[in-house]
Amino acid sequence: MTEESNKSEERNAFVALAVFLAPILAVAIVGGYGFIVWMSQLILGPPGGH
Repeated sequence: MTEESNKSEERNAFVALAVFLAPILAVAIVGGYGFIVWMSQLILGPPGGH
């Protein structure tokens, strides 16, 4: 019975990672990169500026 409960725990962990953690992490990374680009353009000006 421990093998079945172990498989169930492993499946639950995979679902938690695939359904919740991966999209949240992706949004955080893309949003963080966009924020860094936005702030750098506020400070340094737009790219290709004179």
